[in-house]
Amino acid sequence: MTTVGCISLGCPKNRLDSEIMLGLLEQAGYTIVPEDEADILLVNTCGFIQEAKEEAIQTTLEAAEYKEHGACRLLIMAGCFSQRYVYDLAGELPEVDCFIGLDDVPNIVEICRQLEQQQAKRIARQVARATPSTYLYDHTLPRFRFGPRHTAYVKISEGCRYRCSFCAIPLMRGRLRSRPMESIVEEVNMLGDQGTQELVLIAQDTTSYGSERTGQSQIVPLLKRLAGLNAVPWIRLMYAYPTNFDRNLMRLIATTDSICRYIDLPLQHIDNRILKAMRRSVTEAQTWKLLEQLRIEIPNLTLRTSLIVGFPGETDEAFQKLECFVREVEFDRLGVFTYSHEEGTAAYELPDLVPAEIAEERRQRLMAIQEEIALKKNQTLVGTVQTVLVDGVSEETELLLEARTEGQAPDIDGVVYINEGNTEHGVFERVLITEAFSHDLVGRVLENDDVESHIF
Repeated sequence: MTTVGCISLGCPKNRLDSEIMLGLLEQAGYTIVPEDEADILLVNTCGFIQEAKEEAIQTTLEAAEYKEHGACRLLIMAGCFSQRYVYDLAGELPEVDCFIGLDDVPNIVEICRQLEQQQAKRIARQVARATPSTYLYDHTLPRFRFGPRHTAYVKISEGCRYRCSFCAIPLMRGRLRSRPMESIVEEVNMLGDQGTQELVLIAQDTTSYGSERTGQSQIVPLLKRLAGLNAVPWIRLMYAYPTNFDRNLMRLIATTDSICRYIDLPLQHIDNRILKAMRRSVTEAQTWKLLEQLRIEIPNLTLRTSLIVGFPGETDEAFQKLECFVREVEFDRLGVFTYSHEEGTAAYELPDLVPAEIAEERRQRLMAIQEEIALKKNQTLVGTVQTVLVDGVSEETELLLEARTEGQAPDIDGVVYINEGNTEHGVFERVLITEAFSHDLVGRVLENDDVESHIF
């Protein structure tokens, strides 16, 4: 039986595409194995920023070593990078037998069979098209799940309705296309039946869900519907857009036990001139008002954002404003990226590029500020009892378990290391926090008697 392996790069949205391709292949009779044992090896790439593109090329070249010295007979490049640069890559990477794009995800079985029949050299190498994707998955497609079974990503839409000047995603993933609500409900019910404890809703912009069909966001009706299923204890909303976050959504999060009081809200900048050049459709004043409303409406909120430094025209004054913004807001979680100069985007034509070394220095300055803020916030949790979802044995050492609070999203945030107490993965526990660091916490599992004695 032919074996297949997959190396999945980039964001959870890409990972879900990998799960679907492997699910389809497994359903068709292929055996899924680790990458170093595979006859056919998929590399599912990201092409969002320069760093991701470099990782895609390097990983593909490393994967090609399995063709020279391992089990691999056929190498396939998939994903955003392949979609965007197929005409360049076909000549630059002769090691790759087939380049497939985002629209080819549901056709992976046919493509692999063509490859095995040695038709790929003439047919499959040109499968990908350097055009925006129109593909949208649904609940009927099988998934070969990566990672812990108790956490599941669910993509509620594809593409994006916005055209931020720095962003290449619409060039690859196309315009906003929302899944039917019933399809999402069916998938969530299936995941609940499989023992899923945490549902992570993802999209390029989750808060625009359904707006291309109705003229306004349908994220609140969707969340109400999913919460009403009682299928999964935790529902986590990622990738929200600031102008779509209204009070109805805030109040729903604040009053619904199963929706995590955690908001991932990429803001990118605070300076009005930079925001306008980014085509962000939001102003400094609107941003401050939104943040104030969020913290009033949603008690005990964990707030994550991402920022871009070094955008064309970002002066010292504009960066200093951003620096003050980070200090004053005190985000719970923060990611900072240097601007990536992407051809095909509106920002690619802008003057006044910021030198890379200055952009990196600015990134490091913001992250140093955030380290202090995060440590201070985490230290306030020492001595408190937190509900956590246990993920399993730590990646750092087998002597510890890893878990996460409601305020820690999978893959991108810190964890709670459990160094005392008996438990197992995929269950909720009450943990006494005993130590704090800038990213992570340490705690011990409480028995029933201990929980009662630590009620604050």
